[in-house]
Amino acid sequence: MNSFLNTSSKIKFFGHIPDGTAVKSCDLTNKNGMHLNVITFGATITSLKIPLKNGNFIDVVLGFDTLEAYLNSFNINSAPYFGATVGRFAGRINNSAFRLNGKSIDLNNNNNGHSLHGGNIGFSQKQWEIKNVNEGENPSITLSYFSPDGEENYPGDLSIDLTYTLSEENELIIEYVATSSEDTIINLTHHSYFNLDGHNSTILEQDLSINSNKILETNEHTIPTGQFLNLENNPFNFNQAKKCPQKIDSTFVLNDGEKFSASLFSPKNNLEMLVYTNQPAVHIYVGGNCNNEIKGKENTDYHNLSGICFETQNFPDAPNHDHFPDSVLRKDEVYQHKTRYKFQEIK
Repeated sequence: MNSFLNTSSKIKFFGHIPDGTAVKSCDLTNKNGMHLNVITFGATITSLKIPLKNGNFIDVVLGFDTLEAYLNSFNINSAPYFGATVGRFAGRINNSAFRLNGKSIDLNNNNNGHSLHGGNIGFSQKQWEIKNVNEGENPSITLSYFSPDGEENYPGDLSIDLTYTLSEENELIIEYVATSSEDTIINLTHHSYFNLDGHNSTILEQDLSINSNKILETNEHTIPTGQFLNLENNPFNFNQAKKCPQKIDSTFVLNDGEKFSASLFSPKNNLEMLVYTNQPAVHIYVGGNCNNEIKGKENTDYHNLSGICFETQNFPDAPNHDHFPDSVLRKDEVYQHKTRYKFQEIK
C-alpha cells in the first residue's frame, strides 16, 4: 500500500484541468517548520516557506494562488513556468531538430522556430501522479509521469519518478529517475524563481555567486553556438559574490561530480541559499514578468526582478553538439539527476 493513502490530511483538491482531471496539492513540513507545497499539475512547487530565527517565515518562491492562474500563465507571451518541472528537454533545441542513431527527428517548435522546454505541451503542463508520500523525519513526496513514445515527437516511452524531500538540514532535495523503452534524449530541470526576501520583493539587493569559469556562447535566439566564453573580466563572472544582475539568461558550465554550483544571499534577513547538483551546468535566468496579465500569490504584481532561476541541467541544444555532455538516455539505462537547495541563516 502506498504510504500516501495514510496521509490524506496532507493531500487536498486544488482544481480541475480542462479535461476534468482533478489536480491535487500536497503539503510537507520538516521538524524545523520548513514548509513545501506541491501540486500535481506540472509537479509544480507553489510555495516554499523557510523559518527564520525571529519566528517569521519567508516564502522564497514565486507562484500563483489558483490552478486557473497556472493554466493561464502558459497562454501569455512568455510563459514563466513558475515552480514547474521542465522536460522532456529543458532549454532550446536548434531548429527543433536533432539526429539520433543516424535518424533525423523533428520536434514541435514553440520558440522562434526552435523547441523550448519540451515543446508545445511539455512536462510543465502535464498531470503527474502521486506515487508516495513520507512524513516524519526528512518528509518527501514522489510523483510520476509516463511520457508515451512520440509525445512532442520524442522517441521512446519515458517513465519518470520525481522526489521532493525536505531534509532536517533545511534542504529542498530534488531527485529525478527516468528510464526509456528506446534510445531518446532527456534533460530535466526545476524552474522555481527564488527570492530570499519573499516572493513579493526584488532580488536586486541580493548577492549572487556562481561556481563557474565559462558560459555557453549563444546567438540572437539564445541558441548555443558550440563555443564557450571565458568569464575572466566578463560582467557575468560571479566567482566572487556580487549583486544580482538586472538581466541574465545564460548557461554556466560546472565541474564534474555533485558539487557546489551557486549561492544567493539576502543581507536583509541574512538568509542564504546554496545550490548543489550532479548536472554539468546551471542556467541562471532573471525574469518571470507576467506583464500584469496575471496576479501572483497574495495579489502580487510580479515584475522582471521578482525572482531568479537556478536551472540545474545539461547544456541546451546538447544533442546537436558532439563535444557537449551526452544527453542520450539509452534503452535499459537509468537517468539520475539530483539537486539540493540548502537554506541557512548566516549570523
